[in-house]
Amino acid sequence: MTTAVVTPGVVTTAADSTTSLVQSVDWLAIAPPVVVAAVALIVLVADLFLPAERKQLLGWVTMAGLVAALALLVPLRDGDHSTFCLTAATTGTGAPGACSYTADHFALVIQALVLGGALLTALLSLGDIRRFPAGEFWFLLLSSASGAALLPAARDLATLVVALELASLPAFALVGIKRGDRRSSEAALKFFLSSVVATAVMLLGVSFVYATTGTLHLTEIAARLDDVPGQLDTLAQAGVVLTLVGFAFKTAAAPFHFWVPDTYVGAPLPVAAYLSVVGKAVGFSGLILVTVIAFPAYADVWGPALAVLAALTMTTGNVAALRQNATRARSAVRLLAWSSVAQAGYLLVPIAAAAYSSDEHIGSTVAYALMYAVVNLGAFAVAALVARTNPGNRISDYRGLYATRPLTALAMAFFLLCLAGLPPGIVGLFAKVTVFSAAVDAGLGWLAVVMAVNVVIALYYYLQWTAALFRAPEETAADEAAPAPTRHRVPASLTAAIALTAVVGVVLSGAPQTVLRFAAVNLF
Repeated sequence: MTTAVVTPGVVTTAADSTTSLVQSVDWLAIAPPVVVAAVALIVLVADLFLPAERKQLLGWVTMAGLVAALALLVPLRDGDHSTFCLTAATTGTGAPGACSYTADHFALVIQALVLGGALLTALLSLGDIRRFPAGEFWFLLLSSASGAALLPAARDLATLVVALELASLPAFALVGIKRGDRRSSEAALKFFLSSVVATAVMLLGVSFVYATTGTLHLTEIAARLDDVPGQLDTLAQAGVVLTLVGFAFKTAAAPFHFWVPDTYVGAPLPVAAYLSVVGKAVGFSGLILVTVIAFPAYADVWGPALAVLAALTMTTGNVAALRQNATRARSAVRLLAWSSVAQAGYLLVPIAAAAYSSDEHIGSTVAYALMYAVVNLGAFAVAALVARTNPGNRISDYRGLYATRPLTALAMAFFLLCLAGLPPGIVGLFAKVTVFSAAVDAGLGWLAVVMAVNVVIALYYYLQWTAALFRAPEETAADEAAPAPTRHRVPASLTAAIALTAVVGVVLSGAPQTVLRFAAVNLF
């Protein structure tokens, strides 16, 4: 007689003491990253046959694919889908084991963030795509987005590393896609070398963890690290530390942040926006997975380390942003880059707090990431608009923007105030308060003080830039005699990106508790 045992994502049969290892695949669970990857291949092939004047269609296909992937998150909203699980025969217990892919609430929230970020990046890029090889650009963007969408659902270290590299490798090429541009090539090289070192360190840590536990699944690693033999404890600790160092590179945590300013300045602005939001989301989601799910037994190791990294990162980023010269070429992008480093420090605080109290503080990191993604993409969109008339993209170029483009200036002021955590950017204020509360609740009073000091430091350069938007433009005698400058036509896609981010930011500021509740659900 043959009996069948059905478990989520697994099909096993038992007959005469033999068990099949054949697994079924939950295609709905893996649909979002698979759809993005499939559209990437379609774009790559279509590029071979489309004439140059019709390459614009590839951008619309890219956006349609990202919208479809976002739509596929809706039927997964219950957060109860897993696949690629260990079978009963593999575990030897008669019950199904750990899964390599889990579409829980945490995965869905981060997937929505990265796919939405990639969609806005595509919207930003439509107006400037003529300067880049279209087929390669859209293919690389989609490839990176598919890896970014896969990573938060990964539940074993092998899938985690593969997803991380799938998100990173196309990003190197995107940074250096401006052919013949020395700055772009140099930025891509720095980004590539730093990421390769990070990956090597991470893989060494993963190998130590595997040698200690004999498994790659995160939940099983957590169980086995609870009872590590004394002679392997040092090896396990080294594995945990090296794995975290690898993720510290990816999240731009100081002192592993050195690649950020030059990479953002050398990359096309849409790519810099993508790295600042999606790249950061990828790094932090991976860091959350390994610390909270895989390494809770070593919270006494990674908790203090992440707390120190958070303090160092926010301080380094804010002090460097404070020192930016408003008349230096590309100072606006460089300031946004250093601001991004500082924001990474804030994002690290709730993860560090999770080592001292409950995992619910992770919701604060997710909420902060959602807020940051919206307003930072909006700020980069305005920077892309200003760069069309002022290629130097200096902070001084924004002086008097209200006189020429009042709505754009108001949107930029709103984005900067959100990043600073000041009204009317209420969502930014709420996000900072939740991060501050996480540090206080975890007993990290010193870290809360460091964060408060850094918030005050950041106010200076954010408000200085905001004030410049509304100052009268500088005029000289020659300027007074010259005719009024010609207004350049702004691509509709760029206008739509600014408007969309501004509207979402305003809506969230009107109901900030919405994003906080959304991120504070049972993530795991």
